[in-house]
Amino acid sequence: MLKSFQTALLGATLLGAALASPAHAETKINALFMAQAAYSEADVRAMTDAFTKANPDVTVNLEFVPYEGLHDKTVLAQGSGGGYDVVLFDVIWPAEYATNKVLLDVSDKITGDMKTGVLPGAWTTVKYEGKRYGMPWILDTKYLFYNKEILEKAGIKNPPKTWAELAEQAKTIKDKGLLATPIAWSWSQAEAAICDYTTLVSAYGGSFLKDGKPVFQTGGGLEALNYMVDSYKSGLTNPNSKEFLEEDVRRVFQNGEAAFALNWTYMYNMANDPKDSKVAGKVGVVPAPGVDGKSTVSAVNGSMGLGITSTSKHPDEAWKYITFMTSQQTQNQYAKLSLPIWASSYTDPAVSKGQEELIAAAKQSLAAMYPRPTTPKYQELSTALQQAVQESLLGQNKPEDALKTAAENSGL
Repeated sequence: MLKSFQTALLGATLLGAALASPAHAETKINALFMAQAAYSEADVRAMTDAFTKANPDVTVNLEFVPYEGLHDKTVLAQGSGGGYDVVLFDVIWPAEYATNKVLLDVSDKITGDMKTGVLPGAWTTVKYEGKRYGMPWILDTKYLFYNKEILEKAGIKNPPKTWAELAEQAKTIKDKGLLATPIAWSWSQAEAAICDYTTLVSAYGGSFLKDGKPVFQTGGGLEALNYMVDSYKSGLTNPNSKEFLEEDVRRVFQNGEAAFALNWTYMYNMANDPKDSKVAGKVGVVPAPGVDGKSTVSAVNGSMGLGITSTSKHPDEAWKYITFMTSQQTQNQYAKLSLPIWASSYTDPAVSKGQEELIAAAKQSLAAMYPRPTTPKYQELSTALQQAVQESLLGQNKPEDALKTAAENSGL
């Protein structure tokens, strides 16, 4: 009797445990994003909430760091045996990440629809030596933003089409007393400055490397830095540009303190938001200018991708999350701060409505995106170039000498 009671009790206990346990074992994945530019933190959280509602057996723990900490955070976590399953990475890192086995090669996961549907330029964000190390997610370049009201007051009918014309228009605005320093750039000693520099290198038809060796110290690379120094010394550029990152440029522009600014896609709708911006409704945007006889527009590839770390214990769930975040449906829904990677999105009225001017500029700029150098030693090269830019702006070194030193310190 006692034995049968114990058996019944055990059976009831097991049944209760079975009923109490969830139908699916929950998988937790960790994802690392940046806390600036492109999609906002609120957007990423909303996208992720939609994913977890559709996939209740997966929980996503989100971490946001400034762009400047994204690379090192990823690499350090890798060295300590993991921590992240999904990481956001810049177009400049696949060479290093592939060489050091930071990311998984996901070439075999890319479907035919992905290959044909995503813009060809976007795929360059995640490729290295023919392999794909994730999905492109943020398709971005720097545009020239301008304050329509200030240009109108200065009697300027059209925004500049060349960098020389930009300087002329800025001088007109300054001479008429409309703004003391009409141009804002992000020239802090950081990657932001290299993005501005690359935009100008593309305009002047320059190159970074030839046969793996630096050539930026001559030709278009030198002309680009000379333009930056001339603009800074002329008094047309906000002198604080040497300390500005992109968010500083955005704040200055939307406070009405700049007639011209070079910045990423996200600034268009933020600067047009009347809740936070003094220039809402006055924001113009065009492709970054060209140089007579050399280019009609200029653009840097500032795109970013989502990849799976090689130490991830949940690569299947990580890939499911990445495909959701980069899907056309998700991207079209959040197209106000970052434009979609999908070609057919640009004919969707829901994407273009209210930002027709930006879409028109994007069609030219995205086709002209110029890459920063593809090399596993990109970090060393960028650091050397950042120093060269800063020294040149501060008058501590001549541009040709600063770039020569950068080439010697690039590790190439």
